[in-house]
Amino acid sequence: MPKLTVGNAHIPYRVEGQGPALVLVHGAGPGSIMWDALLDRFTGHRTVVLPDLAGSDPAEDDGSPLTIEALAAQVNAVIEDAGTGPADIVGFSLGAPTAAAAAALRPDLVRRLVPVAGLTHAGDEYVQQYMTTWAALGGDAGTFGRFATMTSYSRQFLNQIGHEAVEQATAFMRPTDGVLRHVDLVRRLDIRALLPRIAAPTLVVGATRDQVIPVENHRELHAAIRGSEYAELDTGHVAMAERPDEFTKLVRDFLDRA
Repeated sequence: MPKLTVGNAHIPYRVEGQGPALVLVHGAGPGSIMWDALLDRFTGHRTVVLPDLAGSDPAEDDGSPLTIEALAAQVNAVIEDAGTGPADIVGFSLGAPTAAAAAALRPDLVRRLVPVAGLTHAGDEYVQQYMTTWAALGGDAGTFGRFATMTSYSRQFLNQIGHEAVEQATAFMRPTDGVLRHVDLVRRLDIRALLPRIAAPTLVVGATRDQVIPVENHRELHAAIRGSEYAELDTGHVAMAERPDEFTKLVRDFLDRA
């Protein structure tokens, strides 16, 4: 696995598939493994680049507070190191403003942009209270993961997959130092000054049942990116898990335009 140094961080990344470059940017959590269930939907016709950014389990840094500019610089450094630019970028949750900032800071490296279930800034009091509550649960790993699972998916989806699958899902999100720094970054986030600099054609994807970052934030992100398109999926926060076929078609149709 290639690894590069960007500022104070050592960032590994994976490359899979063949074709035009597609960078998948993870949100708060253990890292790029969040995309693994979708990889085979893209690798048949795309070179998929999966960076593990600062705060993820595979990355290493000095433990200082994260900034969105630093994460965006890591994404852009991976694109350059992989030699795949200009690339399409899809970013989920915290990865959505990270991808947007990457496109704003280095428009030469980004062909098309798809922010999913993201936000422009942390001014939503609900988001502030959610992140504060989640961080406060960090002393109890089981409760931390259960809270994340319960709120990241819609009630309908949780009932659909059933109790055993839900219980297994609670182990995915753990209160590591890196994840808690991701949560802290969301509470400080503000990319509004960067958004006018985005030149790439953009599709913002919202999730109508999102209990982590409510859909009004997704709509605000769309409104703030000049000329962007917008689509909503009737899902909880992790739209790609609840509606993988619909999500994949939406993204591929947008990215494959001439």
